[in-house]
Amino acid sequence: MNWMLLIIAGLFEVGFASCLGKAKESEGATANMWYAGFFVCLSLSMYLLVKATQTLPIGTAYAVWTGIGAVGTVLVGIFVFRDPADFWRVFFITTLIASIIGLKVVSH
Repeated sequence: MNWMLLIIAGLFEVGFASCLGKAKESEGATANMWYAGFFVCLSLSMYLLVKATQTLPIGTAYAVWTGIGAVGTVLVGIFVFRDPADFWRVFFITTLIASIIGLKVVSH
């Protein structure tokens, strides 16, 4: 169950990073709504991370949380914000995904 909380926390990390990107592109009330989304996602992400680390090793949980956030944010950048998707970016994102899976496999 705590692995599921950790994955959801990582997805909320993607959410708060994405909200920052959208707020940067917006003005006025629209930007404020994106900033509000940022704070909601940030709060939920941190809360779920804290709950997950009550039983998971902190080093592993933090690495997986940031990895999910990094991979998800790069993918949102590529598909939503039109960031480049060259070979080396995709290669290193793939190695990061493999590392996250590896940490899950070797954790007890």
